[in-house]
Amino acid sequence: MKPVVILLAAVALAGCASRASDINASYVSPLTYQNLTCSQLQEEAARVSNRAAIAVGAQNERATRDAVATGVSIVLFWPALFFVRGDGPQAAELARLKGEMDAIEQASIAKNCGIRFEREPPPAAPAPVARDA
Repeated sequence: MKPVVILLAAVALAGCASRASDINASYVSPLTYQNLTCSQLQEEAARVSNRAAIAVGAQNERATRDAVATGVSIVLFWPALFFVRGDGPQAAELARLKGEMDAIEQASIAKNCGIRFEREPPPAAPAPVARDA
């Protein structure tokens, strides 16, 4: 019975949606933005940033729903695995938006516009545990 539970857990976790911070940027050429002025780049940065914030929220919500469905399926009711959806169009859109943010920053650097996006900080390392000698 234990190997079956482990197998179900592995299959379910493989299909779970990724957290937004785990999705890598797709490549977007900075040439797309080379003809824009600094003010136009600023407007585009605000637009992309707003859409990315919405996409991050949606992706994290999807990841949370998948994690809950996986937990329920492993512990209580295996048909709940059918509610695990994994990454989909939302993840692809988020990857594209992250790529656009990178491209806008590169165009901004080339033009000395000073546009920078705040990124999610990397996960903190666990604090060291003090042990008595």
